[in-house]
Amino acid sequence: MNTSVVQSMINAIDKPTIFITPDYVIKAVNQAYLDTYDVDVKVGHSKCFEISHQNPSPCDKHGEACPLQECVSTHRAASVVHIHATGKGKSYCDILMRPVQDEDGMTIGFLEILNKIDYAAAESKQHKMIGKSSVFKSMLNQINRAAQSNIAVLLQGETGTGKELVAQAVHQASKRNDKPFVVIECTGLSENLFESELFGHEKGAFTGATTSKKGLIEIAHGGTVFFDEIGDVPLNMQVKLLRLLETQSFRAVGGLKQKHSDFRLVCATHKNLLELVDKGEFRRDLYYRIAGFPLHLPALRERKEDIPGLIKHFLKHSDYQHKTFSAGAIARLCQYAFPGNIRELKSVIEHAALLANDDVVHTSDLVMLNPQKPSALQTNTWMSLDQAEAEYLRTVCDDFQGTPAELAHNLKVSTRTLYRKLQQYGLKLTSPS
Repeated sequence: MNTSVVQSMINAIDKPTIFITPDYVIKAVNQAYLDTYDVDVKVGHSKCFEISHQNPSPCDKHGEACPLQECVSTHRAASVVHIHATGKGKSYCDILMRPVQDEDGMTIGFLEILNKIDYAAAESKQHKMIGKSSVFKSMLNQINRAAQSNIAVLLQGETGTGKELVAQAVHQASKRNDKPFVVIECTGLSENLFESELFGHEKGAFTGATTSKKGLIEIAHGGTVFFDEIGDVPLNMQVKLLRLLETQSFRAVGGLKQKHSDFRLVCATHKNLLELVDKGEFRRDLYYRIAGFPLHLPALRERKEDIPGLIKHFLKHSDYQHKTFSAGAIARLCQYAFPGNIRELKSVIEHAALLANDDVVHTSDLVMLNPQKPSALQTNTWMSLDQAEAEYLRTVCDDFQGTPAELAHNLKVSTRTLYRKLQQYGLKLTSPS
């Protein structure tokens, strides 16, 4: 395959693309790739890692998996998520590497196509997912895979792992990103409210319906609908939801006209839906309709190396930008189990920064961690997530002096979610004196 044919091939690709030889030398490059980096590309001389990472040796020598090496070992295409040194600083890129063979079936080089990840960052940036651990990168790779199609995505993860943020990332990375992203909170929805919220209602449909109102499904036309805590939808409403998802058709409450909405489906839950299916509490047909692409969100304890960066990020975007955490405090946070995950980490950081009398936050300021009680990960007896969450909320209820709305704000949840959790665990908030 001659150079002009390769150049024509990569010029037709709208994403940053290069053709490299087995020894990493760039033999052809398109304009999108040249526009991505500040470093000049010398075709026939520059090596890919010199441009993308500004390193003197391949990625696998610097702690990142090398997609070229994987292609060589498997003789198939490979994809990895890397942190590249772009003109906009350190940025995430989802790399697709494909072997290119000659007429005799010999591999003569590799096509490297970059998919820029705008919704995540390795360093602190507002409104971005923050992290650089291997499990975090793996999640980004899965998000990009899911976003490239209209497949239904089911986000599964513990409370506080950022499911809505991931849902937004799936939407942002998709071709629907210029259309609405609509959130539907399934917790606490009654049947009447469910239909009115989702499908809308006509004037006079019920007492108080003085005007017609569009439902969230109609508003989401062309975009993405995110059903948060889908496992909380009562069984009697699941059949209506299944009908909507299968036909994308509905009627407003009090209306006769059949309406249609073209939307992409993303759902989230902290529950084990298959267990609910076995118990008869969740429809099996609905489960397989929403779980086209199950995506696991790692708990914070699975990505401890991201905690120092998250501490800096939350401090930077708080009222305590001038403060820092001591090495001991950071180490203590990295040892903690965080049953409330990232949401809990943010609350702990803000609380400790507020309590600290100095500009340095010390271990003694981390009172929300309740050091008198060892975490589930520091004992030989494992407690369930629900037990850990109940223990945490029990401590909060005993110590917090304020209104439920204030506590919900501090915990970064809705007041409705807080009441649901308190009722679930049989807890009551101590009334302020």
